[in-house]
Amino acid sequence: MSDAKMDTSLIDEATLRVFRGGPEGGGKPVDYKVPVAPGMVVLDALHSIQNHQSPDLAVRWNCKAGKCGSCSAEVNGRPRLTCKTRLDALPLDQPITVSPLKAFPLIKDLVADVSWNYKINKKIPAFEPRAGVDWKMYQRDVDRVQEFRKCIECFLCQDVCHVLRDHGKHEAFGGPRFFVRIACLEMHPLDGVSRTKLLKDELGLGLCNITKCCSEVCPEEIHITDNAIIPLKERVVDEYYDPVMMLVRKIRGA
Repeated sequence: MSDAKMDTSLIDEATLRVFRGGPEGGGKPVDYKVPVAPGMVVLDALHSIQNHQSPDLAVRWNCKAGKCGSCSAEVNGRPRLTCKTRLDALPLDQPITVSPLKAFPLIKDLVADVSWNYKINKKIPAFEPRAGVDWKMYQRDVDRVQEFRKCIECFLCQDVCHVLRDHGKHEAFGGPRFFVRIACLEMHPLDGVSRTKLLKDELGLGLCNITKCCSEVCPEEIHITDNAIIPLKERVVDEYYDPVMMLVRKIRGA
């Protein structure tokens, strides 16, 4: 059933069906009744469970302002920030399911091990300005890369991506978050490093079939597919699959 807004003033409590368990297996959802107050978000309800019913419930969070990305979880099967998911935007006449990110190993309860993402990040060459370049930028250049810098590394896009979530290709695929980071570098007018070989050979850009599910869950509303992934695909195609460039490389012996 799709989410629907409800008048929470008519409902005095909600049922949260929270996953409990660890990496050893045997985990299961547990139901908790939580009092509802105006303006509550799912993270508030989880804190209520910690404070009054189950103090050992493991929940990762930090800022509660939608800017740290720490409180990522799956609410009613959809990757979300629990601090931005209001209870009055969910159907409270049925249990609200809360589970950890599926694409990453479980640590405990709602906490997943996202350390793999930082290993991918280390593979990406940092910004390196071209020699002798004039450090002058136009506003359109700033606007183009500024969108990508809004990323809060919540990893919701990584979690919803079928290549990681359903096929588990963590060794062959970097994921949308890091395609965004590479786009931020590649599209910087002063950067002088090419990362297309990395995209093709190590980060598996070609595995993305541009379903736009990553863009749909991004809390910062970054147009991941249209503005980052597709332009990067075009760069890889131009460099490695364009017949003219293939001939040039053959002549050069590259």
